[in-house]
Amino acid sequence: MTNQNSASVTQERLKFSQLAAYGAGGIIPIALFNIAGILVGLMGNISLGLSAFWLGVILIIPRLWDAVSDPLIGHISDNTRTRWGRRRPFLLIGGILVAVTFVVMWWIPKGEIVREIFPSESGFQAFQLVYILFSLLLFYTACTIFEIPHGALGMEITSDYHERTRLFSAKSFVGNLFAMSTPWLFALANLEIFRGTGGNEADGMRYVSLMIAGIIIPLSFWWTYKLREPGFVRIQKQEKTPFWKDMKHTASNRNFIMLTLTIFTLAMGFNFVNLLGSYIPIFYIFGGDKVAGAYLLGINGTVWAVTGVLAVFPLNIISPKLGKRSTLIIAIALMCLAQLSKIVCYNPEYPYLIVIPTVLLSMGMLFFFTLGSSMVGDICDEDDLKTGKRTEGSFYSVFWWFIKMGTALASFVAGALIVFTQFDETQVTKVDALQGSIRVLSSEVKSAKEGKSQTADFQDLISKAITRSNELVTHLEEKSKKDSKKEDHYRTLIQNATGVSTRLSALDPALSPELLEAEIGAISENIVPLTLQAPYTMLMMRVVEIGLPLLLSIFSVFFVLRYTLTEKRSHEIKDLLQQRNKERELSSANP
Repeated sequence: MTNQNSASVTQERLKFSQLAAYGAGGIIPIALFNIAGILVGLMGNISLGLSAFWLGVILIIPRLWDAVSDPLIGHISDNTRTRWGRRRPFLLIGGILVAVTFVVMWWIPKGEIVREIFPSESGFQAFQLVYILFSLLLFYTACTIFEIPHGALGMEITSDYHERTRLFSAKSFVGNLFAMSTPWLFALANLEIFRGTGGNEADGMRYVSLMIAGIIIPLSFWWTYKLREPGFVRIQKQEKTPFWKDMKHTASNRNFIMLTLTIFTLAMGFNFVNLLGSYIPIFYIFGGDKVAGAYLLGINGTVWAVTGVLAVFPLNIISPKLGKRSTLIIAIALMCLAQLSKIVCYNPEYPYLIVIPTVLLSMGMLFFFTLGSSMVGDICDEDDLKTGKRTEGSFYSVFWWFIKMGTALASFVAGALIVFTQFDETQVTKVDALQGSIRVLSSEVKSAKEGKSQTADFQDLISKAITRSNELVTHLEEKSKKDSKKEDHYRTLIQNATGVSTRLSALDPALSPELLEAEIGAISENIVPLTLQAPYTMLMMRVVEIGLPLLLSIFSVFFVLRYTLTEKRSHEIKDLLQQRNKERELSSANP
């Protein structure tokens, strides 16, 4: 129902420069934050051959650390007093740290010294897991240092009910605008210019991450310079409070609890879609073709980002008319419709149908993430009226921590479910190694065709490729013996892998470069299907990826219906706060 105050004229219209500078900060929590959660798990599993279960465990540990760092940074930010304000120093320091740690995260040491220290494959994988864990801890801490003060600042810049939604919409708009390019990072990392001739997408991400850092660091100086804290003159006189007192106070607000639980359950559903949704285009729709799957992921991600950008406009039309809570329920309905449509739209014959649920889901997610932050600001106004204090940092930190915990739990459960579905990451990485050898062979033939001298003994390269092919056959034979239910599936793969070995053995270095190039090209075409996963695995992935978000949406509706801070009451609170603050100013001027 439309509230009588919803048609009121906005009193605090923000300048475009403020919207742009604040909105640019959305790049970190909307784009980079999700890249770390999705691509680290995906590439760690299918590029480095690391256990999906242990990657899931690793992804949840930084969120447990966030249970400490988020509220701590929020509390410190609330109690900071500098000549630049409470929040702005964190925007500069946090932005630079995010850029640096994002690069560190992808530069996993793998040189000869490391391999000498960890000679066994299991030992080297353990080292990689530990490195990923510590780099993620650094990265997510940097994100916290930036995002918590940034979100709190958004609640202070304006006290207008609808203008606050417009401000956080700008954050969503710019964040999703940047996110248009992030789904292509997987495809970019697969380009030879980044990954090298014999490398894979994990190698390519090393150099792609440097490009990202080159964007974030200049932006950090810009938004720090441009943004201001209008209420700091009054707030700097506010008494500092102990950490646990702030946390207890925050947890006692009923509307805040209901809103946070709503966003928490939706965040879990959102990340199930993101994590498992990366596997489905590659291994279900394209049968293991990572290049084709990466291209579809790129297109799908761009559609997601474009929808997220455009959805800002209907959000700012619907929310003032229906109110924030009703609009939040619409967002949940869009998410449920998106999940149900996947039953039809996950179709290998028509792969691009996947964009239909993407559009619906992106719109729903944009609605609830934007509204959630805006509604926390309304709760802070209500709390200010009761207590006379502004503690946006504490409220926003707890709110954001629950979003992160929803992401972490989804990562952990998704990792466990990937193991449960019996996804074979070892098979994928062994095929990757074989493909790398074939690419090196192809590069050598191309050099010979162009009249350049060969950089390696061609017969040795053939032998290396044969060895990797035989290792794949051995692995598939072992898996076949362990699981009789998938015997037919593995028998087909073994026949294909054996055929590749036979054709490699038949390669004659004395043939002309043209004939060698044609034969190597034919062999390469037969390698991609070797990553094909069992039908049971793909069925279970689809069931989980579609069903779990639907189940969690039911809980989110239950919580949001218990949120009682209406638009009418929010307008009343704003008027009362303005009246009280004016009285305090007059009292201070006339002691």
